[in-house]
Amino acid sequence: MRINICRFLCFAIIITAFVCSTNCFDAKAAAEYKFDFGGGATESGYIGVSASTAYSAAKGYGFNTPSDMKNVSASGYGVESDAVQFLAYGIKSTNTFNLDLPNGLYEVEITLGNTSRASVSAEGAFQLINMTGNLAKDSFEIPITDGQLNILITEGKAGTAFTLSALTVRRISDNAAANRTIYIGGDSTACNYYPLDTSMQAGWGQVFSKFADTSVFQVRNMASSGQCARGFRDDGQFEAILKYIKPGDYFLLEFGINDTAAKNNTTEEQFKEIMRDMVKQTAAKGATIVLVTPQGRATDFNSSNVHFSENRYYRNSTLALAKEEKVPLVDLNVLSSRYFTAIGQEATLSLFMSGDAVHPNRAGAEELARIVAEDIKRQGLFIWDETVKAGDVNGDGNIDAIDFAMMKQYLLGIISDFPAPECRFAADLDCDGNINSIDFALLKKYLLNN
Repeated sequence: MRINICRFLCFAIIITAFVCSTNCFDAKAAAEYKFDFGGGATESGYIGVSASTAYSAAKGYGFNTPSDMKNVSASGYGVESDAVQFLAYGIKSTNTFNLDLPNGLYEVEITLGNTSRASVSAEGAFQLINMTGNLAKDSFEIPITDGQLNILITEGKAGTAFTLSALTVRRISDNAAANRTIYIGGDSTACNYYPLDTSMQAGWGQVFSKFADTSVFQVRNMASSGQCARGFRDDGQFEAILKYIKPGDYFLLEFGINDTAAKNNTTEEQFKEIMRDMVKQTAAKGATIVLVTPQGRATDFNSSNVHFSENRYYRNSTLALAKEEKVPLVDLNVLSSRYFTAIGQEATLSLFMSGDAVHPNRAGAEELARIVAEDIKRQGLFIWDETVKAGDVNGDGNIDAIDFAMMKQYLLGIISDFPAPECRFAADLDCDGNINSIDFALLKKYLLNN
């Protein structure tokens, strides 16, 4: 009898271990979490989640309101053969998929189901804007500070289904501070198209990471097709940027094309003040905003084969605003015109979608992104691969008593800023995103020991 009991207990332990190895979830043990959504079979290596999977602390994951979820099919294979549909949605909807996580910085990779146009919200803010096409994939970094990721698929285009096929969450760091970020706001000439790496049409924001130092920065493209400055500010995209933007980050802001359309009912004066509002709010966060004028049309050549710029897309107001608020400006309208003139009409047309004088193809987007990045570099802004010498707060290449005095003046409020944006990074010696007495003490210690 005792032998049989022992055999039974051993068998139970083996079965329990097997089940846990395939289904149990331990948020503290893993560096990567992979979920397969829908009512079909669970792909190997994934945790299966159906629409009826309710969140519980015991599991550590699940939907907050399963009654607002639905299992649906998808047109892919394996993990992409099924999905769940969010029947209740909205940037701040409580109909979220919840995942318990230790605090830290994470990369979140999303695979949609069959969806024509959808956005991703997490922690009550937009994270990915207008992912288009079935089984679209994209990813973003997000700091978790409350022990839980709350994510949902929400509206990109009204009247369509918002579905999620797969989710992968990878821990990047135990430190919940987000990496330095270049945010991009704009319209269809800057936004993402899917698949991200192979789409024929592309926005310059989609490929901008090719021209930035990605060992230092992540690039978050919040531009969306059809958007205008008012919509960007008021409908959640700018709110998401304000939630995370910090000193050391950049915000490249380009609008004007859709603002001039009658349906958006925005005068040039109104456009300028909406843009000014975003400039001021960004500056209040300690980040650097760069205004960008839209490029002209591919067909903007005169009889002398010169591609010319004009006050199309409220360009003059953007130039005036940059001067009034003393913020950097990339006049992409003029810079792209010079480039288009240099390469000629035929080559210029080859950089745009066929029969479309406004929207660049992938090659055109890369040229526009290059022009923007090179002009930012020309102005001394830090997005390239230069290294900042910590402590060199006056930017002269040395770390000495002059830097110590300047740091002291800044902390006492005698001076309001450092000579250049990269000098702010040099002053943040402990890399926590703030310039304070701790940085001052570190600089003092370095100089005394040196």
